[in-house]
Amino acid sequence: MDTSKIYLVISVIILIALLYLTFFPNKYKEKRKMTPLGSLAFGFVIAGIIFGDDRLMAYSLVVVGVILAIIDIFRQKKLS
Repeated sequence: MDTSKIYLVISVIILIALLYLTFFPNKYKEKRKMTPLGSLAFGFVIAGIIFGDDRLMAYSLVVVGVILAIIDIFRQKKLS
């Protein structure tokens, strides 16, 4: 297995763990739904992982996803 494929597998495992923690929160915490902007950011990051063969496109998609996620975090913080 290539090093890049190992990184890809590790990234997918981490994303699955994050999804589990997002959708199955601790029973003592309030349940929060993912915002549309957060879902879009998550989709961009996943697309960046999937299109990892073309580095420029992959990194661009991941950067867009991270920027959208940061915007979503600031918007959520501002609302509460």
